[in-house]
Amino acid sequence: MFIHPSAEVSPEVELGPGVYIGPFCVLKGKITVGTGTRFLSHVVIDGNTTIGKENLFYPFSSAGLPPQDLKYRGEPSRVVIGDRNTIRESVTIHRGTEGGGMLTRIGDQNLLMANCHVAHDCHLGSRIVMANAANLAGHIIIEDGAIIGGLTGIHQFVRIGTLSMVGGMSGVPKDVPPYVWASGNRAYLYGLNLEGLKRARLSPDTITLLKKAYQILFRSSLPQKEALDKVRKEIPSGPEIDHLVEFVEKSGRGVLTAPKTSSRENHSGEN
Repeated sequence: MFIHPSAEVSPEVELGPGVYIGPFCVLKGKITVGTGTRFLSHVVIDGNTTIGKENLFYPFSSAGLPPQDLKYRGEPSRVVIGDRNTIRESVTIHRGTEGGGMLTRIGDQNLLMANCHVAHDCHLGSRIVMANAANLAGHIIIEDGAIIGGLTGIHQFVRIGTLSMVGGMSGVPKDVPPYVWASGNRAYLYGLNLEGLKRARLSPDTITLLKKAYQILFRSSLPQKEALDKVRKEIPSGPEIDHLVEFVEKSGRGVLTAPKTSSRENHSGEN
């Protein structure tokens, strides 16, 4: 373990073996840090925060500070961060609120690039990439393997599905279904995230079935309930198809739609 002389670490902080705390870091509160996690310099960790193993925090990042929510009254909410995450410069991760379950959670092996913001009560899975200056409002769920492009803003209570990709400089007011590509100032769907699905080693047969389901759900003129029934009837059940159907069916905010023109979708190789 190494703690630089200029760092401030309060007595109640619990540090695992091999933790590195660099110059001018401040760790103050009911904090637990797992084995091998490194805070390079000028990092601030506050409040009731649990950080797992082998995470890397770059300068001026912070976690566990109070949320930017006018309803917050100092309740003892938490931040929980898993293992092997990379938190780049000036990333901010805020603690939860009473109205959102008192918890902000980040899973494992995520990359949060410089200037990203994770607001109160967000729940991030694992292997997620948030590019520079992507910003999450409160109560957002991001499922495993999703990619959020730089300078993207996501509305509160939105859910981002597994292995989906949101293009840079997008505004996302509704849920993004799993396995798709979304983009735009007010984002639309533009087909499947084909490269992401291939990198995740989904089989060609599974990708073909997802293409068919996408066409029924988002490119046909059927009402949503009829489209979901048609997918269930015509496309064999499987983990990915079942997850897509359940995600759309249970969406609280409603899911993004495809644009009326298909020019960009053709470019994506979807049709």
